[in-house]
Amino acid sequence: MLRYLTAGESHGEAIVGVLEGAPAQLPLAPDDINEHLARRWLGYGRGGRSKIENDKVHIYSGVRFEETLGSPISFRIDNGAYEKDKAGWPEKMAIEGGPPEDMETVTMPRPGHADLAGKQKYEHDDMRPVIDRSSARETAMRVACCSVARRLLNEFGIEVGSHVVRIGDVGFDEPEEWVDRRNALIEEGGGASALYEAADESATRMLDDEMTERCVEHIDQTKKDRDSLGGVYEVVVTGVPPGLGSYVHWDRRLDGQLVQAICSIQAQKAAEVGDGFFNAKRPGSQVHDPIEPRENGEWEYPRRTNHAGGTEGGTSTGMPLVVRGYMKPIPTLIKPLDSVDTATGEPQPTRYERSDITSVPAASTVAEATVAYTVANEFLRKYGGDSMPEIRRHVEADREARTGTGENQEATSE
Repeated sequence: MLRYLTAGESHGEAIVGVLEGAPAQLPLAPDDINEHLARRWLGYGRGGRSKIENDKVHIYSGVRFEETLGSPISFRIDNGAYEKDKAGWPEKMAIEGGPPEDMETVTMPRPGHADLAGKQKYEHDDMRPVIDRSSARETAMRVACCSVARRLLNEFGIEVGSHVVRIGDVGFDEPEEWVDRRNALIEEGGGASALYEAADESATRMLDDEMTERCVEHIDQTKKDRDSLGGVYEVVVTGVPPGLGSYVHWDRRLDGQLVQAICSIQAQKAAEVGDGFFNAKRPGSQVHDPIEPRENGEWEYPRRTNHAGGTEGGTSTGMPLVVRGYMKPIPTLIKPLDSVDTATGEPQPTRYERSDITSVPAASTVAEATVAYTVANEFLRKYGGDSMPEIRRHVEADREARTGTGENQEATSE
């Protein structure tokens, strides 16, 4: 099983991470990770920090000659803002010594951010430590760690992609409005990678040019209004074998794990598997996916539709996994909101901390990473081994048994 930890502050020198559980002999190079770190900066409406950072991962252990060793993999990503910002971060975030005499402390929490909750929990007089650790800057290291999981899945033909469905009040209302376009891209490209490649061509990561233009206008107007926007995106995983997850224990259910993968990301407030929210409004005859006979060589039973999003009973069915994330508007606004100075107890407007107008497109790429990590963990739970050759043997044996082409054909048909 995989497990990763991240550490570091947004305006510290760097963010770091350690991933354990990756099998030996998995092909892995820094560029496998850097590709997705670059994608994390995609999207119209990003703030000034996107012009400062140039994220590149440094791998310090667990990889030799572009192949994993089976030991923990350690990573580092430098924070460009630490030196380039000219805001005195080396002094303000110093490990040794005390704070500069002229350093301003942050005592006015921003509604919707972790500022006040973090101060109350950890009893900080200055909210800077809360702001810097709760920042979505941490997701850069999450993308790095989870890109190893993604690389593992790719070795077995499992691909992850995403696209944006809505930004603010501009976008699609019902899945039927985008599903055919999404499915056509995946079918033409042979997997979900084609989905993210097509979405990356759009300034808002949407699959419709007209909708992209409307969203850009919406973001421009929101900036003039000194406000911010949230939105909705969809992550799709193709090539998933049946049988990942389980119905036998609550914490093994794949649906729950996928929702956690989304809602663990900063500012994500809801998630649905398949057409979850829409299914709640429809009769069962329009929701449940009819089962069709398997063709020779298939190890899953095809479905005419995929409203369930590739899971039933908390277990993968072999259909594509589909999960949508719902992101709230960024809580840092140019237009101040009412707050309280916690040092004096007096009402005060919030201070501005550099931020985006919207980062829904970026959030969708981070969600690809966290979903890949979740799926890879369940994949390893089912097929795990200490090395890639061992895992391949396990997968091939299962495919043989399920498709009726191996020595277990008679046993499987009973």
